Amino acid sequence: MRKGGGGRRGARGDPRAPYREGPAADGERDVLGRGPLSLLRVCGDRLRVFVVDRKAFITKADSKIWLTFLLAVFAGVLHWCHITTLFENDRHFSHLSTLEREMAFRTEMGLYYSYFKIIIEAPSFWSGVCTIMNDKLTEYPLVINTLQRFNLYPEVVLASWYRIYTTIMEFLGVPTKTCWTVNRGKGLSPVESCEGLGDPASFYVAVIFLLNGFMMSLFFIYGTYLSGSHLGGLVTVLCFFFNHGECTRVMWTPPLRESFSYPFLVMQMLLLTYILRIPSINTGSLIALCVSNIFFMLPWQFAQFVLLTQIASLFAVCIMGYIDSSKLQKILSAHMVSLLVCFILMFGNSMLLTSYYAASLVVISGILEWSPKVLKRRKREVYVWVIEGCAWLFGTVTLKYLTSLVFGIADDAHIGNILKSKFIGYKDFDTLMYTCAAEFDFMEKETPVRYTKTLLLPVVLVVFGVIIKRAIKYILWSLSHTGRYEKEERFNHGELVFHALQLLAYSVLAILIMRLKLFLTPHLCIMASLVCSKQLFGWLFSKIQPKTLVFAILALMTIEGSANLRTQWNIMGEFSNLPQEELLEWIKVNTRQDAVFAGAMPTMASVKLSTLRPIVNHPHYEDAGLRARTKVVYSMYSRKPASQVKRDLIKLGVNYYILEESLCVSRKKPGCSMPEIWDVEDPANRGKIPLCTLMSKDSRPYFITVFENSNYRVLKIPKE
Repeated sequence: MRKGGGGRRGARGDPRAPYREGPAADGERDVLGRGPLSLLRVCGDRLRVFVVDRKAFITKADSKIWLTFLLAVFAGVLHWCHITTLFENDRHFSHLSTLEREMAFRTEMGLYYSYFKIIIEAPSFWSGVCTIMNDKLTEYPLVINTLQRFNLYPEVVLASWYRIYTTIMEFLGVPTKTCWTVNRGKGLSPVESCEGLGDPASFYVAVIFLLNGFMMSLFFIYGTYLSGSHLGGLVTVLCFFFNHGECTRVMWTPPLRESFSYPFLVMQMLLLTYILRIPSINTGSLIALCVSNIFFMLPWQFAQFVLLTQIASLFAVCIMGYIDSSKLQKILSAHMVSLLVCFILMFGNSMLLTSYYAASLVVISGILEWSPKVLKRRKREVYVWVIEGCAWLFGTVTLKYLTSLVFGIADDAHIGNILKSKFIGYKDFDTLMYTCAAEFDFMEKETPVRYTKTLLLPVVLVVFGVIIKRAIKYILWSLSHTGRYEKEERFNHGELVFHALQLLAYSVLAILIMRLKLFLTPHLCIMASLVCSKQLFGWLFSKIQPKTLVFAILALMTIEGSANLRTQWNIMGEFSNLPQEELLEWIKVNTRQDAVFAGAMPTMASVKLSTLRPIVNHPHYEDAGLRARTKVVYSMYSRKPASQVKRDLIKLGVNYYILEESLCVSRKKPGCSMPEIWDVEDPANRGKIPLCTLMSKDSRPYFITVFENSNYRVLKIPKE
């Protein structure tokens, strides 16, 4: 017989249950004392209150996510419309013939597009892929795997999509293009022009523009996440539009590798920002980072240099204590996996494993592993930072040199020579071929002025100054104190310090090589979003409404920004290159299918694309063997004897040489005409008349002129 409250049930409490007292405990006893129906009713009421509370929270969170998503989509569609309109206005692309569209893809663009064309015209997709993996046309007489050499996965993917699209539409009986005859006037023959996604060139550029529209959506999300405000996303997008000509060139040169690659760098940087903010990394984040790395590296050979600056910035942030070494090790692991995957997908492209990027990954991993063991003292000491920084620099350069030596790789030797030319005036043929081009020159003096007029530079300098001030304050604190404040500062501001360091790296790249503004300017737009950050400007927002400040800044930006947009919208043109059209038509009709051509790199890309004739040189200049071939081909513009040049061309198997008089006489800047470049390489013949000048007057007896117009002269090379 049991008395109330007696026995083990009443004598022993649950050791896991917290001790309760007060009204809450009384209420609980009251509920337990009620009947089953009352208990169910009370539980139901409490469950309903809980659901209503959580529903309100979830609805609010969902509404923010949906608003961000909708605004991002709107920004993406707006950018897609903008670049599509600019491209059409500049080229009148929709009214060009197939040949004219192919000619519009000059230099590298034509080379890349030619592989897309090969795959879609092949009997099957896989036979097309096999053809470009055993290419006999690009570097005659060599057979090369272009997937290994030229970062052509975008063309492979787009070609597969095109074949799937046309097959489905054909099965459904839906027309994919509309064709009509265009009268070109001025005594020119009419041409057929087709519009619609069934036209290969139209499909190709449409996908590129969609991808870069998606990029703007990412920029909005990026700016919103970094600043913690939709206003930050708005600032990023508007700054990009107001400085559009400095941010991208996709609207003028769609097939370039950056058009496919850069959107995935934006995605990768967004993911990295998220990883730096959260206390611990989950596996999904690392996988996403790895995938975005792969999508960034596969299309573009230059991606490894950008990622080198990124991991260098991360290492600096880690040294200063803003992120834990364990977190950086996980990030480096994702980089290593993505590098290995790219190495495999590119059939063992040795430039990846012998790059500064790969060397830096190994060296930083080693420093993170061994530094705590070797340097026994406290981590927060300046001399330790200096030692680790010097170890990284020395180790990276040494390991890069050794791996290149072991594998016998000299393909990226020109990169070092270009840097030497910037600092000590080094000159050779290959270096001048780069540095004489405007895009490889130093940044124009007008560029910072244009940044200033749109207020982009002043705003970013203020943001940068605040971040640096906070960073210095934290560093001084961490050198003398440890504790909770240090930990909070590290997790709150590590990603901001990283972005500031990345900005410095991009600035150096852009100042040295103007082409690399495409990294600096968009990053300036991202940094500008931080003007809306309560993290940085909370003290100011307590005195003035954030919206008031931001819209005042945007109003001032709009003055110059709208003028820049109007300038872009007023660009009207129509592509036409009649001399090259005559040349290509002549080649199709008057030469054998196996006739081998040599000439200027941009022209060779067009010859390969439109006539499918073998060529011995092309614009993809990142291979040591190709650079040596190009030097032989360009000896036509030197002062060497015609007999020697002819002999060298015959060794390459050349049947026809396309001479361009403009290359012989044009001079972009002092020392940059082709004869002047050759004077650096071949001083023994300096002072003689250039061979190209002699060939323009009379090509006999070493060559035979078989075609000539205002721009081109085709020289047949008779066999000895």
